[in-house]
Amino acid sequence: MIITLLHSPVSFCFIIFSFLFFYGSNGAKVTIINRCSFTVWPGILANSGSSGIGTTGFELASGGSRSFQAPQSWSGRFWARTGCNFDSQTGQFTCLTGDCGSNQVECNGSGAKPPATLAEFTIGSGPEDPTRKQDFYDVSLVDGYNVPMVVEASGGSEGDCLTTGCVADLNQRCPAELRFGSGSACKSACEAFGSPEYCCSGAYASPTECKPSMYSEIFKSACPRSYSYAFDDATSTFTCTSADYTITLCPSLPR
Repeated sequence: MIITLLHSPVSFCFIIFSFLFFYGSNGAKVTIINRCSFTVWPGILANSGSSGIGTTGFELASGGSRSFQAPQSWSGRFWARTGCNFDSQTGQFTCLTGDCGSNQVECNGSGAKPPATLAEFTIGSGPEDPTRKQDFYDVSLVDGYNVPMVVEASGGSEGDCLTTGCVADLNQRCPAELRFGSGSACKSACEAFGSPEYCCSGAYASPTECKPSMYSEIFKSACPRSYSYAFDDATSTFTCTSADYTITLCPSLPR
């Protein structure tokens, strides 16, 4: 039967197409590695219309890792929560940075409260051909910064497939007016001041009106491939096709 199929041009093409279709429709494996010297609690938020990927928050000890399968057309973000604990009286779970306000380890559809470093993905977007759908990914400092983070693509093609992220310790470089708490995170200018020119809102809600600020330039000079403000697309969004991704928290060396 197999020999007959392989000698039929139509059947052979169908087999090849089916293989490519299912391979291209698999989505992407996303692995989070914690190289920080402390435990973190990653949060995951799927964008509206995207299915969940098994959890919305979990504990990850120093040196630990965990992988997820993001299906085709999935979009969402990952971040690290730090300084987390359970209240001994109420049992509520809260975090010093990146808290999602759920009072639980699971974020349950809530995003990170700024400031927090974000890894953002759109898996399998683009042409109708399932073997050529591109992924888009970035590391964003638009909501501020709490831990160093790098995203690496592996096994992909058709796109830049470059490593992106922020290896620098921006908490050490953070201007006093952006400093969060005792220096555990660094706010964005939008979060710190709330003005339209920093938030790219109101009259500034377009690339022609909203320009880099002295504060976003501090982020950009330290982390050139990361999003530093809302319209920083050109140097901060990367593409790849049929790749898997590794998010490394507190990477030791630039890539």
